[in-house]
Amino acid sequence: MRILLAEDEKELSRVLIAAMNSRGYEVIPVYNGQDAVKKASDEIFDLMIFDVMMPLMTGIEAVKKIRLAGDKTYIIMLTAMSEVDDRVTGLDSGADDYVTKPFSLKELLAKLHSLERRNENYTEDVLGFGDITLINTEQRLESYNSISLSAEETKLLNLMILNADKKLDSKALIEHTWPKNEGVDDNTLWIYISYLRQKLHSVSAHVSILGEKGGPYRLMRNSEVDNK
Repeated sequence: MRILLAEDEKELSRVLIAAMNSRGYEVIPVYNGQDAVKKASDEIFDLMIFDVMMPLMTGIEAVKKIRLAGDKTYIIMLTAMSEVDDRVTGLDSGADDYVTKPFSLKELLAKLHSLERRNENYTEDVLGFGDITLINTEQRLESYNSISLSAEETKLLNLMILNADKKLDSKALIEHTWPKNEGVDDNTLWIYISYLRQKLHSVSAHVSILGEKGGPYRLMRNSEVDNK
């Protein structure tokens, strides 16, 4: 699981990183809300953990910006025990859960493990972007007409829709689409990107996958591509 950690107290950040790394999680630290928003807009994360009080932009302000951009990544807020209003405001702004300071690492790691199991077993039935609809349960892509997808194409397009408009590198796409023991490389990914491009064209979608072989790749509305 890949985690964005936005915590300006560097000693606490180091402790959290060490604890999460020990469980096999990859942690990307930032130390202010502004950098958190930038990272969230550029990269794929399975979870984001934000402190409420940070320089340049608070955690609550950062969450609002991330949600307004359409990012649905699960977010946990870190709040002080006395900050009841911040917990409510954080949830109202788009956070999914919170942990109160001081907290036990055991409690936080238990939440992460629970979320990891949830992510493994849960996928939204229907996702949309632009004029396309992906029905995950039926492995079907719809726009002006519809077409069937393979299991791998479905997983890949699902990931790209959830991270639409982001430049996604090959490594992240491969890790989130195929089991680690399958040994998938850039060449295989390129083949599936090509398949998806053909199928988007076949349903007359006004959505495109940008990028050359080797990545990064980016799912965008054609109107946005034309304006670039």
